[in-house]
Amino acid sequence: MKEIFLIRHGRQNSKRCNVDVELAPEGREQARAAGKRLQTYGIEKLYHSDLVRARQTAQIINEFLQVPCEELTGIQEIDFGGLTGKTEEEIRSEFSDFQKERSLHRSDLRYPGDGECGEDVVRRAMPKIRSLCEKKEDRIAVVTHGGVIRSLCAFVLESNQKNKLKFGIDLENASFTELLYDENRELFFLERFNDFAHLEGHPELLRSGWITSLERQTS
Repeated sequence: MKEIFLIRHGRQNSKRCNVDVELAPEGREQARAAGKRLQTYGIEKLYHSDLVRARQTAQIINEFLQVPCEELTGIQEIDFGGLTGKTEEEIRSEFSDFQKERSLHRSDLRYPGDGECGEDVVRRAMPKIRSLCEKKEDRIAVVTHGGVIRSLCAFVLESNQKNKLKFGIDLENASFTELLYDENRELFFLERFNDFAHLEGHPELLRSGWITSLERQTS
């Protein structure tokens, strides 16, 4: 049985949508907390996406693990299209119709302006995850992104991608989502989701103390 830990990157230093920037100080603290916890997990190799926040998160985690670390293409964050680089206020103003439709969870919406939808993410990211299951290592950690984690979980559970945003209102930075892969049956299992026990007791490191999710904005 292979174990793959999908780790969301630490907090970035900008609230603008999906800009490729470094970690905030809190993001570094989140990564350190994740690294300390992972020391006991027997991780054999670490991968990360090509975005700065994921690479820096992996580097900090690896200060504790000291395992081979490698960039993995195809697991970058979902393409937010026209929302990329926008502030919350700009998104609410310019894409209010899209946000309203998205909040209803009726379809796997593609982000406006040539962005991606959940199925797009699965098509590029799932083959990468499957390739990791063919490696010799049994326990692997992958530092990736919230949109990728949600889409992969929906796929593993054979749920329509329109439901991906129903997996946890706030997907915490530096949280763990664990997939198990049974090579004999060629089946994936979702073992844990959005596990952030290493951040509990530190409200300043949680999403609720930094940014308001769409679901909480509309509730």
